[in-house]
Amino acid sequence: MPITRRRLITISAALAFLPATARATSKGTTRQWTGQALGARASIRLDHPDGEVIAARVMAEIDRLEDMLSLYRPQSALSRLNRDGHLPAPPFELLDCLSLAGAVHRASGGRFDPTVQPLWALWAEAAAGGRKPDAQAVETVRRGTGWAKVELDAAAITLQPGMALTLNGIGQGYVADRVAALLEAEGLSNILIDTGELRALGGKPEGGNWPVRLETGERLSLRQRALATSAPLGTTFDQAGHDGHILDPTTGRPAASAWRSVSVSAPSAAIADALGTAACLISDQEEIRVMLGHFEGARLEASV
Repeated sequence: MPITRRRLITISAALAFLPATARATSKGTTRQWTGQALGARASIRLDHPDGEVIAARVMAEIDRLEDMLSLYRPQSALSRLNRDGHLPAPPFELLDCLSLAGAVHRASGGRFDPTVQPLWALWAEAAAGGRKPDAQAVETVRRGTGWAKVELDAAAITLQPGMALTLNGIGQGYVADRVAALLEAEGLSNILIDTGELRALGGKPEGGNWPVRLETGERLSLRQRALATSAPLGTTFDQAGHDGHILDPTTGRPAASAWRSVSVSAPSAAIADALGTAACLISDQEEIRVMLGHFEGARLEASV
């Protein structure tokens, strides 16, 4: 099973303004659907006369995106790229997501690096055997990583031998952004999507912003923004909980983070997701803010 930050994906959306005649016919149109998406249980709650049709489109869109971005589908575009080292005519969404990842890589001074997948696999394999990987093995694999070694353009994506990519630090946010765009195009304007990262459009149907409580206990409200929280020890390789899942690309080892958790908000869930991951590798709040300054509207909400 894929590792996910939450075991439940929830999507809530409603029409903000309906003409009087539509309001009269739309009473009792709130419906809820459940299914599977991104390796987790998914729940969709829509208040729309065509809610059943729209929910089906949402699930189909998530499924389509997983066929491009998922490491856990053997025939996804990402899996084929990792297996073959070359992907001709890559789908737009994979290029788009990787381009965003590249922008965060540059802004973070290389701390956010999708090429750490072979390192992640090394640590996961060692953990399955109840041990840590050999230091020399870690260093050998680390030398083969590096975003600069990825050739990325519309004609093809090419990796050097032994390389592989992961979108686990940005993919869930990217899916949230795409689902939000789909729902907005369907006329829904009060939307909250939780794919592990939060994406809010409009406010609550009954009025006001969407209230959010951070893991630190702080409260904030969302409207036209996304929020991502990264916790270095939220998922760990070892049962003792010492080796976290966020790897430092400069050492090949789990991040020696100064933070228990970092929460970042931005207009895009994909950007908030990636920035939150990178921030776990930065020990100074001011340096985190400098990184966020490369992205309009991004801000640090909490770091503890």
